[in-house]
Amino acid sequence: MQVLPLAGHYGQQVEIDVCGPCHLVWFDPVESARLSGPGLLELIGVMARAQALAHRSLRQDVGCARCGRPAHAVHNRTRWGKSVQLECPQHHGAWQTFGQFLGERGLLRPMGSTDRARALARDGALHCVSCGGELGQADVQCPWCDAAPALVDVARLARALDPEGATAAHAVHATAAARTVLRCAACGAAQDADADWQCDQCGATLTAPGLAEAHRQVQALGPALQAHARRPSPEIVRQRLDAQDAGLQRQRQHAAQMQAEADARMQGGWAPAAESDSVDLPPWLRKALPWAAVAVAAWLWW
Repeated sequence: MQVLPLAGHYGQQVEIDVCGPCHLVWFDPVESARLSGPGLLELIGVMARAQALAHRSLRQDVGCARCGRPAHAVHNRTRWGKSVQLECPQHHGAWQTFGQFLGERGLLRPMGSTDRARALARDGALHCVSCGGELGQADVQCPWCDAAPALVDVARLARALDPEGATAAHAVHATAAARTVLRCAACGAAQDADADWQCDQCGATLTAPGLAEAHRQVQALGPALQAHARRPSPEIVRQRLDAQDAGLQRQRQHAAQMQAEADARMQGGWAPAAESDSVDLPPWLRKALPWAAVAVAAWLWW
């Protein structure tokens, strides 16, 4: 087990546990969401390098990394589709394979027949994006880790590293967020069925057949991402303030309404109750009230 101290948001550090031979990553609760762009980029690099290791099959009794209790599979649904993880019954965290982590973030897309033919023509082999193991041409699951054959969506990965667009001018962002079979989604140019991984017209990276190749595509963003984390540009600061403006306006309106109600109560004072709200006391009780008041006053004076 390798403990990775990775960069988190707001200058914080997030410690992620990675098992390279098992191709697993452990996240404590909300740790995945706390990773900043530089931290995510470093984690992707560690995952890519771990794919060179021989895959170790996952034990059936895999336990929590914190308490050791047997973990159980939990199926969730994200904006990108279904996801699964091995969760601790005490909610200490969860295990995910590399492929499950990437898929949960929408960074993978299924490998079609055209993608398989292109990869075989270029590399002579197909490899699992999760564990790096070799795939057969007709495999619908990786024989080593059971992951579905997939490609890394480089454009979406670049945006996941930099959701605020601090590196928007970099060439790596001239990539396609998605790709139909015969059309580049970056520029719309028609593509041959046996096209390369890049668009013939604009050179945009469409997808990458392996995690190592995808990491090489986005690694150039590292220095700019670190500089952005240290000191965001004025444009990014303005974007953040604009994004918060609607919420601040609602808070101001609510505060003004509360203040107006408080002022109205203070100006009104303690108004006497209306006649319709007065209580009709019996005659004997009205006669007894003055004597009761005198008795109480005498008792207090004594």
